[in-house]
Amino acid sequence: MTGYATAQTGGPAGANAGEPARESTPGLGLEIRSVNSRFLDLTFKLPDELRGTEPALRELLGSRLKRGKVEVRAWIEGKTDTGPRAPSVQELQKLVSLQDNVRAWLPTATPLTVADVLQLTSRQTAVPGELHEALIALGHEGLAGLVAAREREGERLASMLLDRLTQLRQLAQDAQPLIPQLVAQQRQRFIDRWNEALGAGAASGTLGNAVTNDMARDRALTEATAFAIRIDVAEELTRLDSHLSEIERLLAKGNGIGKRLDFLIQELHREANTMGSKSSSLELTRISVDMKVLIEQMREQVQNIE
Repeated sequence: MTGYATAQTGGPAGANAGEPARESTPGLGLEIRSVNSRFLDLTFKLPDELRGTEPALRELLGSRLKRGKVEVRAWIEGKTDTGPRAPSVQELQKLVSLQDNVRAWLPTATPLTVADVLQLTSRQTAVPGELHEALIALGHEGLAGLVAAREREGERLASMLLDRLTQLRQLAQDAQPLIPQLVAQQRQRFIDRWNEALGAGAASGTLGNAVTNDMARDRALTEATAFAIRIDVAEELTRLDSHLSEIERLLAKGNGIGKRLDFLIQELHREANTMGSKSSSLELTRISVDMKVLIEQMREQVQNIE
């Protein structure tokens, strides 16, 4: 399923008034994109400082996502800025203290220049553990946003699938009365043919009394019964209705139903194909074709549902 989420934290832009200490903490950004896929495929684009967090992020996403091609991109805010970052008061105080300690032992050491200060304060000041914890927190926030976006799409997909289920039920109801009608028509057709054969035989004197009307009627009924068995799709319609009910139950349940839906869609397609192969009328063939069109539309969407 598709979805998009982003989260940011830390950095000078995220510091509140009266919180100058946060200026020394680098800001982090996280972006998660998800597109349709039958399986879960995770891709990470992380800077070198954040590579160590990839296993934890992979485990986090794998605990909530089951399908989709997911791309996770993270960055450190301000890392690509062209201008130097203004050092905070705390950073300047720390550098002065360090300089005094060094010059106490090395009086001839050269004092820090402005360029030295800017270079030292522009380096990454957060330790790896701080970055790791901050990125994991962003991962939880971004994952929550992604799941919410995918849930909204899932609701739209469920609405579409329920509409297709309604259409399939209507087609099944249209097919129900066709079979008795076809059997009755074929039975009458057999009887008419035997009556014609008997009339022609009696007129020519070739049959005599060897074949009676009762015998002809019995033979016509036997042929009609064999025909009814051959074209009967009651079993297929019953299984079709059972599969439709199960799909409705799964859609109402939610949570990890994608593979079950895949299987049921295959079974629906099997029943529709069998109906088409048993069809002995244009109307039943049309119903079978319409069913397969609807089922194919469902199959394309079901493959993306978790």
